[in-house]
Amino acid sequence: MSPRHYDCIILGAGAAGLMCAAYAGAKGGRVLVIDHAKAAGEKIRISGGGRCNFTNLYAGADNFISANPHFAKSALARYRQWDFIDLMGRHGIAWHEKTLGQLFCDNSARDVVRMLLDEAHLADLLLQTSAQSITKTESGFAVTLSDGRAVTGAALVVATGGKSIPKMGASGFGYQLAEQFGHAVTETRPALVPLTFGDRFAGLAGTALPARAHADGPSFSEAVLFTHRGLSGPAILQISSYWREGGEIALNILPDTDPFQALRDLRARAGAKSINTMLADLFPARLAAFLCDDWHLSGNLADYPDTRLREIAARITDWRLTPAGSEGYRTAEVTLGGVDTDGLNARTMESKTVPGLYFIGEVVDVTGWLGGFNFQWAWSSGHAAGTAIADRR
Repeated sequence: MSPRHYDCIILGAGAAGLMCAAYAGAKGGRVLVIDHAKAAGEKIRISGGGRCNFTNLYAGADNFISANPHFAKSALARYRQWDFIDLMGRHGIAWHEKTLGQLFCDNSARDVVRMLLDEAHLADLLLQTSAQSITKTESGFAVTLSDGRAVTGAALVVATGGKSIPKMGASGFGYQLAEQFGHAVTETRPALVPLTFGDRFAGLAGTALPARAHADGPSFSEAVLFTHRGLSGPAILQISSYWREGGEIALNILPDTDPFQALRDLRARAGAKSINTMLADLFPARLAAFLCDDWHLSGNLADYPDTRLREIAARITDWRLTPAGSEGYRTAEVTLGGVDTDGLNARTMESKTVPGLYFIGEVVDVTGWLGGFNFQWAWSSGHAAGTAIADRR
C-alpha cells in the first residue's frame, strides 16, 4: 500500500503551524498537521494567564531580535496585527488592550485555538503523533510517523517551536531537522526569562516597583518583581533577551522622578528622621531597608550633604547588578536564536537550498519582545509559508 500523499505536511500544531495550515489549504491543497501533544495549540491555551496576548498594536520589525534584523520585515508587512485583529472580529472574539499595546482575549485563550482550528478545518490533524524519520525524495518528502505509518508531502513545514517550557514537550527537534538538511542554527538560549541572584533578594520576595531596566540593548520601563531566587517582572523578562552570562544589568528604580531633588526635598522636610525611614517615602519599606544595608547608609538624612545625596541618586538611577544566571528553559517564554535566516527566503520562509522545505515561528532566529510580538511572528510567518505553498498548486 503506497503512503498517503499530501501537498503539505506541517510539523507542529501550535500558533504558526495552525496559521500555516489555514492558508496552505485555502486553494484546495491537501494538508496534514502532526503534533506530539494531546491537543492542538497548547501554548496558546496557557499564554497570557489563559487570556492569550495574541498580538500588539505596535508590532513592527524593531520589536524583534535576530542576527538579520531585516529578515522579519517582509512577513510582518504582508500579514500585520490588523489582519489578525480582523480575523478575531470575523469569529466574534472580543478583546481588550491591557497596556503598551498588548491585546488579550476578553474570555479565554481557547477561543483563539478554536478559531485557528476552524480556519484550518480542511487539514487532517494527527495528535499524539511524531515524525520518526524524514527523508528528501524527488517529489518532496517522505515521513515515517511514530505509529509506523508513512506519508509523503510535496512541501514540509517545520513549526516545532523552540526549547522553552520542556514540560509541554518542547525540544530541539526542529533545530536537528534543520541541520539534517544542511541549515545552520544560531546559538539558542532562554529568553523572556527571570534572572537569578541566589538568595540575595529572598527577603524582598513579592516586592514590586516600576523601573527602567537595561542590559546591552534597549531600555524597558515596566514593573520589576523581586522573587525568592532573583528578579522577574516584565522589565526583567524583556532585558533577559539581551543579557549574557557574566554581564551586568542596570536598573533605574525611580524612573519618573529626579532622585537627587527628591532626596533634598525629604531632607528639608524631615531631615531629623533616619535615612531608612525617609527612603521608605520613595520605595517600598522592605526595599528601602535593603538599600540602606546594601549601600551602607545609616544615620539621619540631615547628616547627608548634597555630594552624598548625589552619590545615592546616581545609584538609584544606575543600580548595577550581576545575575548568577537565569531560570532557564523551564520558565522561559521563548527561545532566542534558531534556524539561521541566511538560509531562508524572507518572503516565503522556504529554504534556499532544499526546495519545498519551510521553517516558521519560534524555530527560526526571530525572537520578539514580551507583549504579543512572538504570536504576531507566528501569524505572519505562518501566513507567509502557507500562502506560498497554496500558490504553488
